[in-house]
Amino acid sequence: MKIWLVFSLVLLIHSCRAAEPLTVDGKVLILDESNFDSAISSFDHILVDFYAPWCGHCKRLSPELDAAAPVLANLKEPILIAKVDADKHTRLARKHDVDAYPTILMFNHGVPTEYRGPRKADLLVRYLKKFAASDVSVLDSDSAVNSFVEEAGTFFPVFIGFGLDSSVIEKLGIKYKKNAWFSVAKDFSEDLMITYDFDKIPALVSLNQQYNERNTFYGPFEDDFLEDFVKQNLIPLVVPVSYETLKLIKADGRKIVLTIVEDENEERSKELVKLLRGAASANRDLIFGYVGVKQLDEFADKFDTSSKLPKMVVWDKEDDYLSVVGSENIEEEDQGTQITKFLEGYREGRTIKKTLSGPTFMQFLHRSFDIRMVYIVVFMIAVLMLIQTLGKGGDSGEYQRVANQDKVDQPSSSTTEGESKEYKEGDKED
Repeated sequence: MKIWLVFSLVLLIHSCRAAEPLTVDGKVLILDESNFDSAISSFDHILVDFYAPWCGHCKRLSPELDAAAPVLANLKEPILIAKVDADKHTRLARKHDVDAYPTILMFNHGVPTEYRGPRKADLLVRYLKKFAASDVSVLDSDSAVNSFVEEAGTFFPVFIGFGLDSSVIEKLGIKYKKNAWFSVAKDFSEDLMITYDFDKIPALVSLNQQYNERNTFYGPFEDDFLEDFVKQNLIPLVVPVSYETLKLIKADGRKIVLTIVEDENEERSKELVKLLRGAASANRDLIFGYVGVKQLDEFADKFDTSSKLPKMVVWDKEDDYLSVVGSENIEEEDQGTQITKFLEGYREGRTIKKTLSGPTFMQFLHRSFDIRMVYIVVFMIAVLMLIQTLGKGGDSGEYQRVANQDKVDQPSSSTTEGESKEYKEGDKED
């Protein structure tokens, strides 16, 4: 009986400790199996870094998260930063499909999405503020509008409804909260109308500050028409193809007119992009994108870059694409006319279907190597070394440890030159 009482007391003490509330103190929370679910359910917004102690990228990311944590914790609607040693808590890592390090998940009201934004503390703070913002912000003055646009920064498009009730765009604000800022301006001057280039109300203005683009929608303000306008302006008129923008492109229902160049940073490529912008404005039922072989050869080579560049194709984001007969290559002179002929040929059906070379698009997009395979390979190597060592009569323990260390210290081969500088610094390691 005494033993049972002692056992019950121990369980009670343990349960009390487990029930201790998690606090917002500006520090990075340390999570494991005992408090992970409690943390996710206790906070509306929590960023969780699944890391491994031996991962070089994880080590560089850690001080950035430490610097961002107190700033985000002091927001009106706090965002917490937490981390999990996924190398130690493997069951928790598997539960959340962690297949490489670091994997960063943003939990909004318990729903996880992978964070692929900037990794520097100041930029990370600005990026994450979006998730704690209102679905639709109500602005009551010129200064409030200007402050909202400035605070939004360049990571996401901004939509401002002038003379609109917030209920008109509330559904879209909720649906596309991860991809854009939404607001309505209740009180504003004629000077602001000039600044944001609209001449009557109601109007919905979209701003994509990263690409210096602005568009205005005057109605009809019905769900389908509104959503079409929003979806079209989530992506710039001519989008540079990267691992990040491919996800936006994949989510959009439109086909993409893809232009492949040798190097997108060359001056002639930039001039070609300007011409593509004009074509994109007149063909909003299509997405226009471009990719440089030098920047993302693994992707560009799928469209047969052995032929003369630049070249244009129409891609449905599956494993086939269309080549327009007689208009595949864009010569150096009068490229504007050639782009027009290409689009005319596509509209008239003068096309040839071709198949992507190499891995499928989905395999390319989800190219992360499954960490479980790493464990299997390491285990097999350890067994082979153990057998070999036993045959020599030596001690296997030290060799197995070194083999594992050698394995994990190797950088991932999944990082490519095509990824942005900001993302490259914090890319995953297998």
